Amino acid sequence: MKNSLPILFVFLFLSFTALADKSKDYKLSVLRVQFVEASKDSKAGRDFHKLMSNYEDNNPVVLAYKAVSEAIMAKHVWNPYMKMKHLQKSSEIFEEAVQLDATSPEIRFLRFTVEHYVPRYLNLSKNLEDDKARIIAGLERHPKSGLSNDMARDIRAFMLTKDHCTEQEKQRLKRIPI
Repeated sequence: MKNSLPILFVFLFLSFTALADKSKDYKLSVLRVQFVEASKDSKAGRDFHKLMSNYEDNNPVVLAYKAVSEAIMAKHVWNPYMKMKHLQKSSEIFEEAVQLDATSPEIRFLRFTVEHYVPRYLNLSKNLEDDKARIIAGLERHPKSGLSNDMARDIRAFMLTKDHCTEQEKQRLKRIPI
């Protein structure tokens, strides 16, 4: 009995250390940077996907990054079947993340960016208008939206480019003090 106590202590210490190291891999500030790199570079995309594939907790924003990692893999694989498989998996994970936190502008933004660039004929872009409305509402609630100033600025800048928003929506976004 006395001999098992030190073994139990070592086991508990290693378990807590492993858990602490695991959570460190999923810090949002790090995931945001990895996401940007992964969207630009095939190797970074594969590394990001590998990291996110191992995520098994239920933090809704981290789940959204897991979903976006699937979409990024769809961009980097050549096989059409695998592209669809990754996009469908991305859609499923996004649904789970939104169910866990339907008001998060970051989750909605990540899903919006994926769905905006998916070809419409695939019928995987059904949330664009709802997500856009939630993104704008979240930015209007800032800083109470939970977004950092940098993230809010980045989201607003993205939404103001190209055809992401109507002219009226762009005017609303420009009036938001961030």
